[in-house]
Amino acid sequence: METGLKGRRVLVSGATSGIGKETARGLARLGAEVVVVGRSPDKTEAVVEELRQSTGNPRVASLLCDLSSIAEVRRLAAEVERRYGVLHVLVNNAGGMNPKREVTVDGFERTFAVNHLAYFVLANALLPALRKGAPARIVQVASEAHRGVGFRPARLDFDDLQAERGYSAFDIYGRSKLANILHTRELARRAGAGVTANCLHPGFVASGFLDKPGLWRAVKPLAYLFALDNVAGARTSIYLASSPEVAEVTGEYFSNCRPRRPTRAAQDDEAARRLWEVSEALTRDLR
Repeated sequence: METGLKGRRVLVSGATSGIGKETARGLARLGAEVVVVGRSPDKTEAVVEELRQSTGNPRVASLLCDLSSIAEVRRLAAEVERRYGVLHVLVNNAGGMNPKREVTVDGFERTFAVNHLAYFVLANALLPALRKGAPARIVQVASEAHRGVGFRPARLDFDDLQAERGYSAFDIYGRSKLANILHTRELARRAGAGVTANCLHPGFVASGFLDKPGLWRAVKPLAYLFALDNVAGARTSIYLASSPEVAEVTGEYFSNCRPRRPTRAAQDDEAARRLWEVSEALTRDLR
């Protein structure tokens, strides 16, 4: 069960819609000071006002960031440090799946950049603020998609992390979620005393995730017959951010508020170490 979060400061990325918004709402109801991260100024401010009204918690604020830009992610972290200094919980929630290969301003494949590199850079940049707030927690939204599609288990191809040799939206999304789990394992090892890091599968959620052209939109009505709503999808994120039951747990993967064993590929500590080093090299000079 969750506990009160009065006096605790939480940052939630991708918090202007879907499970990110419901995660922010749930944590605000528990008394946390919640910082909502969004891309659109108007939408983000509207969400802040809605959350203040619906939760009765006036301590909801916003910061803006385009998480596809590494420089923007670093600017966000610097603003958190400047404005607040101390952080108690980081929820890396933002993410997406792109039907066609797109490249970010930094030259990275967009799914890899937003779903993994933004998590990596933001968590690393905010570690000093989290250590000041210890005991602190990092919560990262991964997915059962890390298991792959059909008979094709997800694997990281370190020779083609940017999907230049071929692009399948579901495959690339699955790889990015595998990267989330590997990153969490290595982050738990490196974060230091007082900072835990865990990741989760939120469930298949009826959000705007499949609002894409073509087949995606065609299958949406059928797929969403079996989907969770956003409140249910946010439950495990809220649990990991607040429950005393997991206060000392780190480096684990959860589903439905319970630990779950990920694939063998997601438990590969050598791959986790290598992904960390590659991610560090890719982003080091981007400011």
